[in-house]
Amino acid sequence: MTIIDAIESPKVFRPLFRNLSTWRPWIVFLKALFGLPIEAPEDRELVKTCTGLIDPPKARVRECAAICGRRSGKSFISAIIAVYLACFKDWMPFLSPGERAMIFIVAVDKSQAGIIKRYVSGILEASPILRRMIRRELQEQIDLKNQVSIAVKTCSYRTVRGYTIVCAVLEETAFWRSDFTANPDREVVGALRPALATIPESLLLFISSPYSRRGVLWDPFSKAFGNPGKTLVWKAPSLVMNPTLDREIIEDALKDDPQAAAAEWQVEWRQDIESFLSFEALQACVVRDRLDLPPIDGVRYTAFIDPSGGGQDSFALAISHTEANGRFILLDRACEWRPPFNPNQVVVEAATIMKTYRCFWVLSDRYARDWVRDSFRVHGVDIKFSKLSSSQLYLDFLPIVMGRRCELPDNQRLIGQLGNLERRVRQGGYDLVTHFPGQHDDLANAAAGACVYATGKGRSEVKAYGMELPGDKEYPTWSLTGPTYKSRL
Repeated sequence: MTIIDAIESPKVFRPLFRNLSTWRPWIVFLKALFGLPIEAPEDRELVKTCTGLIDPPKARVRECAAICGRRSGKSFISAIIAVYLACFKDWMPFLSPGERAMIFIVAVDKSQAGIIKRYVSGILEASPILRRMIRRELQEQIDLKNQVSIAVKTCSYRTVRGYTIVCAVLEETAFWRSDFTANPDREVVGALRPALATIPESLLLFISSPYSRRGVLWDPFSKAFGNPGKTLVWKAPSLVMNPTLDREIIEDALKDDPQAAAAEWQVEWRQDIESFLSFEALQACVVRDRLDLPPIDGVRYTAFIDPSGGGQDSFALAISHTEANGRFILLDRACEWRPPFNPNQVVVEAATIMKTYRCFWVLSDRYARDWVRDSFRVHGVDIKFSKLSSSQLYLDFLPIVMGRRCELPDNQRLIGQLGNLERRVRQGGYDLVTHFPGQHDDLANAAAGACVYATGKGRSEVKAYGMELPGDKEYPTWSLTGPTYKSRL
């Protein structure tokens, strides 16, 4: 039984499709994916438009990148593919006694993985034939009686190793993190490919809407779109794959934010987004195996916080100082309290750290609430809110990094957040620097703020608050000479 037969069968997938005719573009996609005949002229034209190929594939492909817009039905179709390969393909000849064939659905986080898991469970339960194949169902895995398991995984190269994988469906791969994280996208895919290579007719499927022109989704598109071979690239807007969508919603989105809407609905790669800091530039500033520097007598320190109430964001603190007459910055301390935490306890810990560096006032992210000022004041630390946004701080931090005028600690969380910052060109021509979608930049914001303000930027801004700068009065013998450790300066 082909996947098209299964979709058209009332005993298998057919009851899941309310109006099968509206799913015709996906039917054509599945025919191209599995190398099934495509005869209708309009279907062949659709293949040509979506793949750039003159003729449809004549054989099943080993890898496929399905680049489709929002609300087009991607997740449901990926679950259909996973269930079909689990139930209707005999993988027993490739398994050792007691071994299970694994079908992985890999998502960026547990929330996204849970959505796909619910689709898979619903598809299996909806058919009496498929329901009888279920041996047991766990929170993140469904074991079938034919020695096949469907498991949802988050994108970690460690969790996908050591399995016999017959299919891997990679959800929303354009939004997987790259280069600077513990699980960069290319390492995850690199861990999957060897496990798939030993299984004939295995499948690696990338399925996502597009984003910036980088990463494991951009790679197959840039190399294989319009080129016949073992990799199929299918690129189609939302309305092509789901003609039931309301056109007015898309038109309104295009008016509000043309660049973002064109990527989400019309599958255009975003040209207004690029990486902000290169891996090489950041690594050149990192001092290996050095995390914190102790406070030194006679040195003036600058502290910056990005506070949080303990919800989804971290509470971050960074402390820095300058050398060489203010031209070189050392980031002495970078602290992060990740949620959940008690905000009052974090304030106590942060104030204690600041006072060890003789920081009796601290600059704060301008979006901080009044409770931050009141809480720190109780512990003898004054809060002054920065007039610079996080984006402005990053733009001022850029020449410091590119000119190698700073030393950064060997803190992978900090380097990861800085590395995943993106520069976006907004309407009006100005640049906006912000974090990767779904990620955080609390520690990066604090570090950039501490380094930028340590250079003297915003000095008049701070004096406008009516406070003396640290060192101007309290430490009249302050000097930039004589550090007790050796820097790379």
